[in-house]
Amino acid sequence: MSSRSIELTDNIYTYLLENSLRENLHCTNLRAETASLEMARMQISPEQGQFMALLVEIIGAKKAIEVGVFTGYSSLCVALAMPDDAHIVACDINLEWTSIAQKYWKRAGVSHKIDLRLAPALDTLQQLIDSGASGSFDIAFVDADKGNYVQYYELCLTLLRSGGILMVDNVLWGGDVANSDITDTDTEAIRELNRKIHQDPRISLSMLPLGDGLTVVRKR
Repeated sequence: MSSRSIELTDNIYTYLLENSLRENLHCTNLRAETASLEMARMQISPEQGQFMALLVEIIGAKKAIEVGVFTGYSSLCVALAMPDDAHIVACDINLEWTSIAQKYWKRAGVSHKIDLRLAPALDTLQQLIDSGASGSFDIAFVDADKGNYVQYYELCLTLLRSGGILMVDNVLWGGDVANSDITDTDTEAIRELNRKIHQDPRISLSMLPLGDGLTVVRKR
């Protein structure tokens, strides 16, 4: 037994993957292609993708939001876990990265589930609210520019139904959030959101040491 989370050494991490990960071949191939990119570090880990897919299955999600697509791994994991009539609004501004995503969505047979919006996510989310979509989404994932994290959180929370799930990535930020000597803009923005979520009476939460830190929120 232990009173705290186990240290994730390389050996334990390998064991975890060998005894837990069930990765779709298209996801594996997408991760391999993404690894060749200069910004490959933006890719979420495969066990995080599988965890997100499990949450989708647990709540029976059919309608999702993704803020920050990159090369599409997280949206691919989520789309594969959803029924054929599901709908994902995927927000990004980078045509080059999302073209890779679209290629793998098509190969995996889930492109019809994903509505890619190439525009600032703040605009897309507000347009959804203005169109009457508040309270209609089952699940959302935020993994984009950190300076807008608080705004993304608020807009996604508005769009989620009661009982819906919001996941926020990079909440531990490589450990920088716990180092008071680090005060750059992105780190401070993540700290601000972490404090806000912790004190928010509208939700239930758990911050997990998964990947670069993943906070899972349930809207009450």
